[in-house]
Amino acid sequence: MKATGIVRRIDELGRVVIPKEIRRTLRIREGDPLEIFTDREGEVILKKYSPIGELGDFAKEYAESLQLALGMTAAVCDKDTVIAASGPCRKELIDKPIHSDLEELMDRRGKLCVGADGGTAPHITADGAQPFAAAAIATIICAGDPIGAVMLLSRDENAGIGRAEQKAAETAANFLGKQMEG
Repeated sequence: MKATGIVRRIDELGRVVIPKEIRRTLRIREGDPLEIFTDREGEVILKKYSPIGELGDFAKEYAESLQLALGMTAAVCDKDTVIAASGPCRKELIDKPIHSDLEELMDRRGKLCVGADGGTAPHITADGAQPFAAAAIATIICAGDPIGAVMLLSRDENAGIGRAEQKAAETAANFLGKQMEG
């Protein structure tokens, strides 16, 4: 664990303020759920809660199935990080923070299909990696809120991403959303 040098007192209602710099760095916004952990040494650990993170193994298997069936990189992310990926670009995606372009698409509950017919796919990760040439992206909705996205991605400019791939991404997103609700 990394010390920040910041000390805060607990108020009479048991609340503690997380400093703005830390909230900005960790992308914690008002209303975001946090998990609370304790350990035997008396440490209290706050972790940003990812509802789709509970489906981590399941999302990984779904991404692998999509990749095998469609032959392109398949990935699942929550609102902050790529939590599962399979295919040629797996290593550059997995556990990386998402780009604000993708976050905005999810906030709009959007879907996107960009292929050989033109257009530009959004950046996926925040690390400045080049955008993909082709993408089918669908937002995962749970209880009316966007909680993540399913992505089918390719670096090949001639990739045949079209209606079938978009429907596959939408089907996966709908399925994962229903799994979260159930």
